Amino acid sequence: MRFDHQLLEHIPRLRRYARALTGDAVRADDLVQDTLERAWRKQRLWQRGSNLRAWLFTVMHNVHANQQRAAAHGEEVDYMALNLAGPDSSVEESVGVRDLLRGIAQLPLEMREVLLLVGLEQFSYKEAAKMLNIPLGTVMSRLSRARERLRAWQEARPGSAMLKVVR
Repeated sequence: MRFDHQLLEHIPRLRRYARALTGDAVRADDLVQDTLERAWRKQRLWQRGSNLRAWLFTVMHNVHANQQRAAAHGEEVDYMALNLAGPDSSVEESVGVRDLLRGIAQLPLEMREVLLLVGLEQFSYKEAAKMLNIPLGTVMSRLSRARERLRAWQEARPGSAMLKVVR
C-alpha cells in the first residue's frame, strides 16, 4: 500500500489526539495538517514494516512540542470543546466526560501527554516512552501521578460524575 494511503488511515486517531492536546478543533486540525506535512516530507525516516501509527504520533508530539515552545506562554486551552462522548451517550456519560476533561485540563502537559497516549490511544508504556523520547520509568511515574491527581481532583469535588477510567 502506498504511503499516502497509509497516512489517510491514521487521520481519525491523529485528530482525536490533537484535539485532546490542544482542546480546540481548529488548532487540532492545524496540528494534524502540520504532522501529515512533516510525515510526508520525512517519510524516508519511517522504516517500512514498523508501526506507522506510533511513528505518526511521535511526529505529532514533536510538532506540538515545537509549537508550544514557539507560542507565547500563558495561553489557555479550552479542553471543554473536546467531545469524547458519542452521540448515543447517556447524560451521565456526557457529564462524566466533561468532568474528566476538566480534570485533564488541570494536569501539566507532560502528564497529560502520557495519560492521553496510554489511556485514550491505548499505546503501551514502551511505545509512549519512545514517542515522547523519555525513559519507560518516567512514563510510568507520570501516568501514576496523573491518575492520582485526577483522583484527588475528583474527590475534592462533591458530586463529581467523572468516569472511573482513572482508577
